Amino acid sequence: MSRLPFELLLALRYLRPKRTFVSIITLISIVGVALGVAVLIIVISVMSGFDHDLRAKILGFNAHLRIVASGETMENYNAVMNLVAANKNVVGVAPYVLGPVLMETEPAGNAQPLFAVPYVRGADPVRENSVSVLPQSIIAGKFDLSRRGLVIGSALAQSLNLAVGDRVAIYSPDELKKMKEHQGKPNEEAVLPDDYTVTGIFDVGYYDYNYSVAVASLANAQELYDLGDSVHGLMVMLRDPYQAGVVSNELAGAVGPGYTITTWMQENFRFLGAILVEKSVMYYLLFFIVFVAAFGITCTLITFVVMKTSEIGLMKAVGASNHQVMLIFLIQSLVISILGIASGVSLGLLAIYYRNDFLHLMNRLTGFELFPASIYGFSELPAIVTARDLMVICAGSLVICLLATILPARHASKMKPVEALRYE
Repeated sequence: MSRLPFELLLALRYLRPKRTFVSIITLISIVGVALGVAVLIIVISVMSGFDHDLRAKILGFNAHLRIVASGETMENYNAVMNLVAANKNVVGVAPYVLGPVLMETEPAGNAQPLFAVPYVRGADPVRENSVSVLPQSIIAGKFDLSRRGLVIGSALAQSLNLAVGDRVAIYSPDELKKMKEHQGKPNEEAVLPDDYTVTGIFDVGYYDYNYSVAVASLANAQELYDLGDSVHGLMVMLRDPYQAGVVSNELAGAVGPGYTITTWMQENFRFLGAILVEKSVMYYLLFFIVFVAAFGITCTLITFVVMKTSEIGLMKAVGASNHQVMLIFLIQSLVISILGIASGVSLGLLAIYYRNDFLHLMNRLTGFELFPASIYGFSELPAIVTARDLMVICAGSLVICLLATILPARHASKMKPVEALRYE
């Protein structure tokens, strides 16, 4: 005799594969739950990967805090830097100049020049290591800003057909304004742009930065914007970027009034907030797939109840309680749910592992880029599987599947022996 409780033994016996239509329905129910769970894992993991990688790119290339003088450029920036660096939570601080320019290539021969409107960031080569990953992100040439050297992003270099050693002309907004003011006048003066040499090409892993930013020395950028010895502001890096709000309040008291301090979360709150909202909405929307799959389990149990009506009546006649009959079908549903969820987790993790291989295959088969970096900002499909997401998905799916079985299981438990045996 088996030592298993008779409810479990009977539930497993009912689930034993047979060449019947009920076995096919059971298999479809398992597949339905598996697909629902797999889709949930894939989508939520990709959304988590987007959020994580986007934050990493923002925090690696941009400052955790940005300090600017209210309404003007910052002249006494060395004194402010000393005050900021004295804070124990600060690991790096550097001045910067940032503004849009018109960039023109200088191709050899009769080729037509190309134009772009990137942002030029004036950086202190000595301090840049402490405030960004830019010096470690060079993929061609070197991080050399001396003698009008210019470091540009990989996407910008590709769009302008630039390589290390090529020369470009840069017009500042003030120079373009002067050209417009002197245009057509008798004493018209030619305003010559500044010539720069591409000394390096960087790739920080985020398309927008690679396409829209060029880096020059702080002195060259000051000259370009006619700033003298002043700068546009300070970039500050912290030990813990998620303490930016607390440190911002501390630094506001240290530097005094007349300065505005913004955190990386304030600068990017719309975009980061949109990703978090989308991830939350995806949870609710995609759980409806599991709801649909749960109806398959309901149909399976209803079919079982109809087919086993006489057996239910016999069990009730020999003394089985309503609770025991209901437990048989709940265990049956539990086994189907666990098999479906386990299969879905395996399928989802497998798809996540091979996601980029599949993406590249589809790109080759379809002939166009399914995940363009120019739109999404990443050259690869990011994904992060967290234990919390897996627990929420598995637990939520299991609860939904079990709730879907209550009605047919309860109906079976309420059958009266005489009425059930009447069908025999």
